Amino acid sequence: MEARFALLPGDGIGPEVISEARRVLEAVADVAGHRFSFTEYAIGGCAIDDHGVALPEATLEGARSADAILLGAVGGPRWSDPLASSRPEDGLLAIRSELGLFANVRPVRTQPQLADAAPRKREIIEDVDSLFFRELTGGIYFGGSTTTSEGATVADHMRSSVHEIERIVRLAAEAARHRRGELTSVDKANVLAVSRLWRSVADRVMSEEFPDVEFETVLVDAMAMHLLSRPRDFDVVVTGNLFGDILTDEASMLPGSMGMLASASLGASGPGLFEPIHGSAPDIAGTGTANPLAMILAAAMALEHSLGLTDESIRIHRAVDVVLDAGIRTPDIAAGGPVVSTVEMGTAVVEALDRTTS
Repeated sequence: MEARFALLPGDGIGPEVISEARRVLEAVADVAGHRFSFTEYAIGGCAIDDHGVALPEATLEGARSADAILLGAVGGPRWSDPLASSRPEDGLLAIRSELGLFANVRPVRTQPQLADAAPRKREIIEDVDSLFFRELTGGIYFGGSTTTSEGATVADHMRSSVHEIERIVRLAAEAARHRRGELTSVDKANVLAVSRLWRSVADRVMSEEFPDVEFETVLVDAMAMHLLSRPRDFDVVVTGNLFGDILTDEASMLPGSMGMLASASLGASGPGLFEPIHGSAPDIAGTGTANPLAMILAAAMALEHSLGLTDESIRIHRAVDVVLDAGIRTPDIAAGGPVVSTVEMGTAVVEALDRTTS
């Protein structure tokens, strides 16, 4: 197979981790007989510096023409001025909107090798295997804002539509059918009108179209507690943009580090965008200590979801398991033991690919 990857390294540790993901993809291509090409484009703060906008037109066109998109991270204190006309995060929101990437898929799976590095007790986090679906192009992030003329009052608007809710609930329910057959919807219907719409639409879709899937609704504040006390109880979870953003960051502490979790942003057609859930971590940028495993696992998701290369995706996952079994750790997952650099971790995964089969 021939495939084109658009690489969007971004800011902070983004270029460092995306470089290791590229090395792993190149190694997979060699092993499996594929031809992958890679083209880098600017996004985020570095794009503002070089082009004056967070999402240059060339980046958008390059992303549209690719088979899959890998994103490192955007943002940092250099671009944090609240009065700035353009912010790095604008590029991320814009590319999701322009490409119609309405579904963010985030697996939350604990690794037994890292149980002692996680902040929660082993007996709580063992065997956690959940899949979060976050609606990505609606909600408060896309509702716009208003400010009074004197600036004394600011309002951000949370909006949602029946169509947006239907399509994300259907996608999550289909995934649940192929897993344990359980779907949890998260909202705040006791307070928010938007959530009352969410609940009524979700209830209708599930009763009419997915009667075979066990379905429950949980309020977001209760869900935040349940994720820490009984995370094994959840199979597939679907929620809106804001709640999904917060809950999946919370859930990232179950495996012990944000550096272990990847995500996919998918649309009805066209290339998907794949990224780690962590941010740009400017405090460690350039130190060679960033964990590239989330970015590498995001590359594995790209192979599966955008290219249909399931065997190659499994090969990467198994290589990561081999590395963790060997005790190889970056500082965020070391639990006090010896550590390796970002590049050394990438090298270990590449070498492990030769010792795994799909």
